[in-house]
Amino acid sequence: MLKAIVFDFDGVILESVNIKTRAFRDLFKDYPDHLESIVRLHLDNTGMSRFDKFKIICADYLGRPPDDGELTRLGEAFSRFVYREILHCPFVPGAYEFLEKRSGQYEMFLASATPQDELSDIVNRRELDRFFEDVYGSPRRKDEILRGILVERRFRPAEVLFIGDAVDDYRYAREACIPFIGRVPGGQANLFPKEHVVGTIEDLHQLDQQWNVVVEGLLLQ
Repeated sequence: MLKAIVFDFDGVILESVNIKTRAFRDLFKDYPDHLESIVRLHLDNTGMSRFDKFKIICADYLGRPPDDGELTRLGEAFSRFVYREILHCPFVPGAYEFLEKRSGQYEMFLASATPQDELSDIVNRRELDRFFEDVYGSPRRKDEILRGILVERRFRPAEVLFIGDAVDDYRYAREACIPFIGRVPGGQANLFPKEHVVGTIEDLHQLDQQWNVVVEGLLLQ
């Protein structure tokens, strides 16, 4: 029986993925020869923390491993850009309604690559904290977060569902043996493998419409 749902944040609850892409473009606009490669690194590793991306960018593209001061400066500039935008960006269609409708039926959690303090603040400012038992961000990786939820809450993997929008999210769910649903917005290619994926959705409105079928399918696994 399904007892809990874990959500990725960017691209599953909020339509905020493009905000972070713009933040990388803004942060490294003075390096036009490498800018597209930097953006591709970000898009191909959406489950990776921004600080790990900064280390790779500085070392591999800018030719200088960053010190702690540079990482702090990059992190603060990135946070200012994202925070300004994310407080007003739209919800993924159906996300708020899904949380409101299902939060009384299941324990709900957030697992994000966004830094913990920043994530908690955004969730509170967007008045979403009432829906979630706990909100987890970096520096913990999502695979650590998922395993931690299983251990701390004494769930069996089959009792938890993870909803994400990145192939990394799928990999983390598979490593934890947790069923996974992938979000693929309309018009985008489905990059999720068929194996070990419960299904894919365009948004959470579609998920709500198909919810009874999803739950029945989980019971048969």
